[in-house]
Amino acid sequence: MSRHAVIDLCGAERAGEGSPRYLGRDAPFPFRCAGCGGCCRQRGDIVLSGYDLYRLARQMRLPPKIAARAFCKVYIGQVSRLPVAHLAPAPAEGGNCPFLTGGRCAVHEARPLVCALYPLGQEISPDRAVRYYAQDARCGLAAPGGTAGGYLAAQGVLQREGEDVLWAVRCMALERQAPGWEAALGPVILRRMQAKLAEALYYRYDTARPWAEQFEANLAWLAGQRARLEEMQRTIDRKNG
Repeated sequence: MSRHAVIDLCGAERAGEGSPRYLGRDAPFPFRCAGCGGCCRQRGDIVLSGYDLYRLARQMRLPPKIAARAFCKVYIGQVSRLPVAHLAPAPAEGGNCPFLTGGRCAVHEARPLVCALYPLGQEISPDRAVRYYAQDARCGLAAPGGTAGGYLAAQGVLQREGEDVLWAVRCMALERQAPGWEAALGPVILRRMQAKLAEALYYRYDTARPWAEQFEANLAWLAGQRARLEEMQRTIDRKNG
């Protein structure tokens, strides 16, 4: 099985790892980042949301599509059937994150959610419920008296939770729709649909404007594009029939 087969919009699949250990906001969490860059090394599983890419592109003053071409791999997830962007490891640097420079993150203020969460994980349900869970930490320092909520707030995770929930629930809805367009479209038109999906989810943003309102507008645009492509496919089928 290819590496891409187990990395989708929710990151590396955790199937078979047992139930996660969920943490309430007041749960003890005595962890502090050591600033060692350990969580940035040999990483090929850092999946980006559209909001992650928007933030990175804004910090680098690049259009999102240019930022993705420079730093990401984009492919269709085998589970979600949606475009997935993840940071492409730097082979010359031993497979480290491409933003690890001099032992530090070059985009720390705009780091992706998975990086801000580390060593916690986040779970979002279709009804917008958010839970956090503990993962094994490869590094870090002891922080007696720390709580999960305090750590999440300090890392900026709680401040962006609304955008992350919006991304998750909309992508889950698209995932449910994916079998429909895959059944309706032939290979050529399906590739066009997948390109439109990538535009709507990742690229079609002005980084000078708020992300959430553009994301919702993009999804409305995508619905129109899907209808147009399905009509195009029906026309092709009639001509070939």
